[in-house]
Amino acid sequence: MTQYLISFGYHAMDHIPDEEGPAVGKAARAVVQEAKDAGVYVFSGGLESERASIVATDGTVTDGPYPETKEVVGGLTVVDVTSLDEALEWAAKIAVACRCAQEVRVFQPGPDV
Repeated sequence: MTQYLISFGYHAMDHIPDEEGPAVGKAARAVVQEAKDAGVYVFSGGLESERASIVATDGTVTDGPYPETKEVVGGLTVVDVTSLDEALEWAAKIAVACRCAQEVRVFQPGPDV
């Protein structure tokens, strides 16, 4: 199986009226539960957009995000599935629940620890 990152930009949900927020949250939690029940869920969550720490190769820490950053990830889900097609199916379910487009990327193999 392969892990895929399904994500959306921080402002992708700005078009949703505040009063519809609870319904979106309920729909998103339902998709997460469905992924858990299917055994493909790894983790998910939202990310703060205004603060980040940038750690340089020399260990220097500065406040971020980088000023030239145009897009910041707002939320993500990681699934462990057998194919890109299956990851795209989960992304479609998340897109409907969250009412915004989703980006899908495969995780490259990491170094063995």
